[in-house]
Amino acid sequence: MRTLIPTLLFFVLASHCHGQVERDKALHFLGGNLFGLAGAGIAKQASDGNRIWTFVGSVAGSTLIGLAKETVDAGQRENGWDNDDLAATVLGGVTIGVTIDLFSKKDDKRRLRGRYSKLDLKKKKQFLQPTSEFVVLEGKLPSLNTLGLSNQQFVVE
Repeated sequence: MRTLIPTLLFFVLASHCHGQVERDKALHFLGGNLFGLAGAGIAKQASDGNRIWTFVGSVAGSTLIGLAKETVDAGQRENGWDNDDLAATVLGGVTIGVTIDLFSKKDDKRRLRGRYSKLDLKKKKQFLQPTSEFVVLEGKLPSLNTLGLSNQQFVVE
């Protein structure tokens, strides 16, 4: 009950505040969330789960995409550079960084546990290269039946 009342109060206030935010800023915030999540995942893999680098990766990912978007907007005639859009994008990355830090499980060294993907960048894998041979029987190329294809569909008269 202690957490239910503040949570309900938060949602009531958030629903009234949502009407005050422009749709463009909300989309920038969402874009900052998505690219912040990607940056956090890359930084977490690269730093072996260091919490600070995961947060920095989240903010850096959202900042890079925000700067790229505003640079594109600055080159358009009817649109221009908007610091509020950039701030909304960076704020999206900050909220993802804080959310990951709050809700992720930590190990004994206070590093983040778990993975966002099954890809392990640190482990080097050996890939087997298939060997292919071109077989020529009695100076003639193999028939389509030998290659596993039916010659019924390829009959040319």
